[in-house]
Amino acid sequence: MVYLCFATNNLNKIAEIGQILGDEFKIQSLNDIGCFKELPENQDTLEGNSLEKAQYVFENFHTSCFADDTGLEVKALEGDPGVMSARYAGLQKDSNDNIELLLKNLLNIKTREAQFRTVITLITPEGVNQFEGIIEGEILTSRRGNQGFGYDPVFQPSGYSKSFAELSMEQKNMISHRALAFRKLVNYLKANPVS
Repeated sequence: MVYLCFATNNLNKIAEIGQILGDEFKIQSLNDIGCFKELPENQDTLEGNSLEKAQYVFENFHTSCFADDTGLEVKALEGDPGVMSARYAGLQKDSNDNIELLLKNLLNIKTREAQFRTVITLITPEGVNQFEGIIEGEILTSRRGNQGFGYDPVFQPSGYSKSFAELSMEQKNMISHRALAFRKLVNYLKANPVS
C-alpha cells in the first residue's frame, strides 16, 4: 500500500480520486498529516498554483504529495474564470455565486464553448512531475442536475446530452479533466513507485 498526501481537504475531490486510484494507494488529506492551514495559491497559472501547494506540503511536512489546480476556461470570456475559478465571484469561494456570475457574464452570448483543465503536481524525493487533463464542452444557459460540485451543473461535456451534475460519479470519473490528469499520475506512479 502506497501512502500519498493529496494536498486538499475537499472531501469531494478525495472521494473522486479514491475511486480512480483504487486499492493500491491510500490517500491522505491535509488534515491526516496535521496540516490545518490554507495552502498558498498566489500564482497566475494553474501550473504555478499546483506546484506552489505541493511544494508547501513537501517542504513543511516532508512527505510525498500531489496537488491539483483546476480552472474552467470559457472561450467567449478569453479563458476566464481560469485560475480564478474558485474565487470568480469573490473570496468566499461560493459555487452558487460563481455560477450566477458566469451565467450573467454569458447572457446573450451564443458561443459558449469551454473547457475544464486540471494540472496535478507530484513531488517525491525523486523530483517534480506535472500532469494535465482537459475536457471540452459548453456552458449551459441554466443549471441541470444535483451531482458533483463547482460548475458541474452548467458544464455539458462534448458528445453528451447531460451536464456533469447529471452524470453519476462513476460516469464523470470516466471522462473528467481531473480523471484524465489522475490517470496520467497513476500510470506514472505504477511505472515509478514512490520510495
